[in-house]
Amino acid sequence: AFAALTLQTILSALRWQLTARQLGMVFSAGHAVREYYLAQVVNQSLPGGMIGDAGRAYRARDQAGLLASGQAVVIERLVGQTAMFLTMAVAFLLTYLIPGGFDWPRWLAAPVGLVDFCGIALPFVLHQARHVPGPIGRWMISLERLLKTAIAGRRVLPGQVALSIGTTLCNLAAFAFCAMAVGVDLSLAAVTALVPLILFTMLIPISVSGWGLREGAAAALLPLAGATASGGLASSVAFGLTFIVAVLPGVIFLRLKPQASTANS
Repeated sequence: AFAALTLQTILSALRWQLTARQLGMVFSAGHAVREYYLAQVVNQSLPGGMIGDAGRAYRARDQAGLLASGQAVVIERLVGQTAMFLTMAVAFLLTYLIPGGFDWPRWLAAPVGLVDFCGIALPFVLHQARHVPGPIGRWMISLERLLKTAIAGRRVLPGQVALSIGTTLCNLAAFAFCAMAVGVDLSLAAVTALVPLILFTMLIPISVSGWGLREGAAAALLPLAGATASGGLASSVAFGLTFIVAVLPGVIFLRLKPQASTANS
């Protein structure tokens, strides 16, 4: 689990480097990894889960301005969450429709299905919004051009896809390994359909790094895969603790090179 989360941080940093390059910012892979570790340390320490990323954007502002650096950070995070969402959506549909899948309770299947539908429909709605007259339509055209430049260009799309699949697999594998460590064996269907739901609770900005919300979700959801509520709770706690240990190199970078990130941005 530690190795998977470490690799996830490195792949995420490379995805940020790739995205930033498309928006006019050039920095080394080592700088990207160091900055990402620093952001992870802050995100693990303060509520909201995005303060470290805001700092990463601020320190990268010199080459193309704060707007472009902020866009690079937001888009990078968005691409990663999109890959996790698509994994969850496909797994939900397969386990719900194919006989022998999960026995999804109605109280859960209905909202998850609605979220999946809205998430899949959103790009098409935004694309059609370009035709809305006035500032909304112009803003949507600008947004679409920005996303095409940062994500969908012929030279950048393969890298974005590969790196995002890699970070998603690393996160899911890390949780599965932590569950295994506390005696909970999760099937592939459980890992792909339920674990993303658990990890998405970490995005709700009312706790520090998702603590409490993630554990509650794991205790409620993993019994659908045959685990006990206590096993789900233990799995989530193990994941949270391992994540803390995995970002500790960021503390080393903070102490040893306090001015390096600014100088190299």
